[in-house]
This record gives sequence, C-alpha cells and structure tokens, in this order.
Amino acid sequence: MIKNIFARIWATWAAIWFIVTMLIFFIPFCCCFFWSEPKRSHISYPIFRSWMAVYLPLVGVFIKIKGEENFKADKNYIVLCNHNTLMDIPVSSTEIPGANKTIAKIEFARVPIFGVVYKLGSVLVDRKDKDSRRNSFIQMRTVLENGLHMCIYPEGTRNKSGKPLKEFHNGAFKLAVDTKKEILPSILFGTNDVMPNNKAFYFLPGKIEFHFLPAIQPGDDAETLKQLVFELMWNYIEMNK
Repeated sequence: MIKNIFARIWATWAAIWFIVTMLIFFIPFCCCFFWSEPKRSHISYPIFRSWMAVYLPLVGVFIKIKGEENFKADKNYIVLCNHNTLMDIPVSSTEIPGANKTIAKIEFARVPIFGVVYKLGSVLVDRKDKDSRRNSFIQMRTVLENGLHMCIYPEGTRNKSGKPLKEFHNGAFKLAVDTKKEILPSILFGTNDVMPNNKAFYFLPGKIEFHFLPAIQPGDDAETLKQLVFELMWNYIEMNK
C-alpha cells in the first residue's frame, strides 16, 4: 500500500514536471517547423534530447546505454524496439544516436500543445484506416531516404502478455526489404518498472537500460527476416532480464 501511495504521489510530481519542462521547450520546438525535412529533424533532435536530459533526472529516471557502437556513422537504420509502456517512446526517440522519427498513433497528436511536439518526432498512423497505414509506409520510406533513422515498435501495441514479446507485425520487415536498409534490433529494460502498463497514474523512479544489438541485413524475404529478428530479440530478453 505504501508503495502504491508513493507511486501516485510521484506520478503527480512527474506530470507536473513534464508539463513545466515541455512548456519551457515548446517555443524552440515550434521554431523547428520553419524548416523542411530532414533539416527539421536534425534541429529538433538535440532539443528533444535536452528536454529529456532535464526531465528524466528530475523524476528520478536514469538511462544506461549498451551497444551504441553498433550504429555506424555513415548509415541510417530501421531501429526496432520492444514495447511495454508509454515510457518507451521518450527514451527511444532521444537515446537513439542520431535524428530519427517514430511510428506513432495519431490519437496523441490531438492533445493540445503536446500534440505539436508529438507530431514533430513522429510518423503518424491511424491503425483503423487502411489509407493511413499505406501512407505511413510511404512516409517511413521517405524518412529513410532522407538519411534519418526510423524507429518502429513491431509488436504494434504495448506488450501486456507477460511474455518477452508479442507477435510482430509485418510492416517493419516489408519496409526493410523494400528499402534495403539494415534493421538494428534494440531492447528496453526497466520501463515497465517505472511506468507499469497495467496501472493507471503510477510512476516510480528507477533505472532504464537501452541495449542496441548488431544490425541485420534485410535480405529478400520479409517473413524470414521477421522470424529471425523476433527470435533474436526474444532470446536476448530472456538471457538479460
């Protein structure tokens, strides 16, 4: 009971500082829209990083990175992340080393003020709309053509199954085969301890680890690639949790 009470109090603290710090950085974020892509993302990326560098320590969250050397300076990647909680998004988008976009649900873009920031770092998709899904694929291909990393959660939604991973969707792997961009698998540990996906308004300080695995060539078969990456990430989680 004491832990639950503390987590709700800390969630209030985290929410207050999220709003305060977002408002501090809001004008710089808005200024980014004066530029077109990919320059817009190259300018907004360090602003996002600066925001989280201020916000996360204020709420007692500290990040440890492993495997950053797997990113090569002359390449951009399709970065695949496991997805457990809403905390995954700010961590992945700011800790991927280099300007990037994240595939994201369109619903959050409608939130006042935050929606502007959310749009800046996202390729938006309405999963219920076939045309939106098709258009998001085209946008992701453009992101990669512009030299940016494309961050995708292949599980589609947060994993509440109790297993290391949910079944992967096909989109990321079709994108890799289509663009011939390497997939760089990555694993987030600890985000579900900070912000559990089965509890509302619950937040705890803690340590999050973000592990980047070696890149994988896409090959010519999306289904084979999907199975390979799924097994690799599943086994890595099992061995390192």
